[in-house]
Amino acid sequence: MTDRTGPRHPAQDAPGTSSRGDLGRRIERRRTELGLSRAEVAFRAGMSEEYVAHLEGHSTAAPDAGTLLRLAGALRTSAAELGGGLTGLPAGIGRAARDPRLSELGEEECRELMSSHGVGRIALSGDGAPVVVPVNYSVVDGAVVLRTRPDSVPAQGVGQEVAFEIDRVDDALSQGWSVLVRGTAHAVTDPDEVSRLTARAYSTPWAGGERDLWVRIEPDTLTGRRIDVW
Repeated sequence: MTDRTGPRHPAQDAPGTSSRGDLGRRIERRRTELGLSRAEVAFRAGMSEEYVAHLEGHSTAAPDAGTLLRLAGALRTSAAELGGGLTGLPAGIGRAARDPRLSELGEEECRELMSSHGVGRIALSGDGAPVVVPVNYSVVDGAVVLRTRPDSVPAQGVGQEVAFEIDRVDDALSQGWSVLVRGTAHAVTDPDEVSRLTARAYSTPWAGGERDLWVRIEPDTLTGRRIDVW
């Protein structure tokens, strides 16, 4: 039977269940990734829009297993992923799909995906050996920009050719994409340019602390791949 009731109070959710983190933020993030409204998610899951809003707005909400399964289906993911059961595990641990399709991405699509921002990985030669580290980044005027410390690993890439990679992996559907940028890393030293990048930065570095060196990577080559499921 379709659940058209209004939002429940968290205390009314099933006893003994746990959100294992911020369930509401995971629901909202996945809904945004798919470009769905709350009303669309509610319709797909067979519940009221008010209850979807309640779940997104209460980090301690702990819906029962059936509700979580319906939400996961509506959001094209797994209950484990939505419920936080895979938190702390690397992406891509799911099984391969039965009929996967690997395709190359065009430059325009690569730029569009790259501009979605988030966390990427910068690869460089440091102390005679390859090094890869994750960083928060933004895209400004087509270039990858990141903020770091002068003594950090990413700063060692200044003046040399580096690679920068971003990806999105959907364990529930065994599909995803990756974009690879190759180019020379430059330190941004002009005060006006530093101010402009600071104003346009998508987010601050998660690692915190004093990170006042801006590094810009102008793409020389831009390639990408996508794995779809038939």
